[in-house]
Formats: sequence, C-alpha cells, structure tokens
Amino acid sequence: MTATNTPPAVSRSEWLAAHDTLRAREKAHTREGDAIAAARRRLPMTEVDPSTPLVGGNGQVPLIDVFEGRTQLFASYHMWHDGRPAADQCEGCTFFTGQVRELSYLHQHDVTFAAFCQGPYEESERYRRFMGWKMPWYSVPAESHERLLAGRHFGMKSCYLRDADRVYETYWTTGRGVEPMAPAYGILDMTLYGRQEIWEDSPAGWPQPYEARGDQFRKGGRPSAQWARIAAGHDDDLHGGQSSTGGSGCCG
Repeated sequence: MTATNTPPAVSRSEWLAAHDTLRAREKAHTREGDAIAAARRRLPMTEVDPSTPLVGGNGQVPLIDVFEGRTQLFASYHMWHDGRPAADQCEGCTFFTGQVRELSYLHQHDVTFAAFCQGPYEESERYRRFMGWKMPWYSVPAESHERLLAGRHFGMKSCYLRDADRVYETYWTTGRGVEPMAPAYGILDMTLYGRQEIWEDSPAGWPQPYEARGDQFRKGGRPSAQWARIAAGHDDDLHGGQSSTGGSGCCG
C-alpha cells in the first residue's frame, strides 16, 4: 500500500472537526432509521396457513410449531443447489446465515430465529453441521414453496406473528435489505477502505477488488467461511463420497 492510497494526515483538532461534521449526518441517518422502523411496526399483516409443512430434525412439522411456543418468528430463507458439493453452495446465504450465532437476546424478546432451506433436509442439514451453525434448521418442501414465498424467492427474510392458532406474515425483505444480519458489513463500513466492492464511492486508489457478484463472499473457490471449518477438520461431504471442488457463485 502506498501513500497515495491513504487520506491526508491532519492535526487532531482538524480530524475531530471533520468527524463532528460526519457524526451529525450519522445521527440524522440513525433518526431516519428509527422512523422507518416505527413505520414498519405499523404495517398491515397478511395471514399464512399455519399448517404449511416444513421438514426438521423430527420429521415434518407445521409452520406454527416452528415458533417453539413464542409469539414471533424470523425466518431466513436459505438458497440451495440440490446435489452440489459444499463448495458450490450459496456464498451469500452462507455469509448472512453464518453471522447469526447468539439467539438468547431474540428469545428474550419472544422471537424465534430459524433457517428455512430450499434444499432437501438431509443434504442441507449436513451443510449446517459442517458449518457449525446451531440455529433451528428446516427444509421447505416443494408443496410449501408457493404458500410461503407467494411469488418471491429464497434469499429473502420474513417475519411472522402467531396469534393463538393463526399465523400472519408482518414484514419481508431481500437484497441489501438483509444486511442487518451481517455485522461484518457494519464493521467494514466503519473502516477506512470499507467493503472494498466496486460499487462503493471511494477515493481514487482505494482497494476495490470485489465486483459484488458473489466474489466478495468467496475465497479459493468456496464460500470464505468454509475454510476455517476445513482447517479445523470438519467434513464437508454432503452426499456420502462426493468431494467438493469449488465452483462459481450463486448469489451476490
């Protein structure tokens, strides 16, 4: 890295003044986010069939059971490529799903978090174990796709409310709307070079090696988070004898 790839160096007082200007914008951004969240809490909701089947560790269960007795459910719809090795699975969903670790605070607020995978349960459950994820994991059978997706696609995130024996969808988002699941992005946004993706408005000479088409979540032919699992000796075989060889990304 050369000196041309860094911002100008100034005195501490000049540095603080520049930060104060930026922080005023950050506070306005925070307040606008609060206002949007308030509007989100006032959205109408739509009913969903509570008997919609899902497949979990104990076999087929209805959607309402996924709440685990809580009032709210946050469902992360995980994309999947049937029959493909671990290295070829969705790097974007792996990135976002893998950052959801501590669920107790959600439970304290009467919210259950669960992953709803597009793939068959046995195959995708092996992937969950390989990645070391602990969240509740379900497969969405084909018969349930339209009931839950309603013309949308996997990769989205949806929020549900349980009212006695009835279930309602209250909110959903996709694309960059799912970024709150990834604290890594928030951390990178505070660093000098940011996410290093080519769409970012950065000064000339700033490193931007990622095209944001999935390569930002991949390294050496597989989702980046998988390398630590491989190094720790965890088996990435999803199908009994099929090796992972890497491959192209699926969602960026």
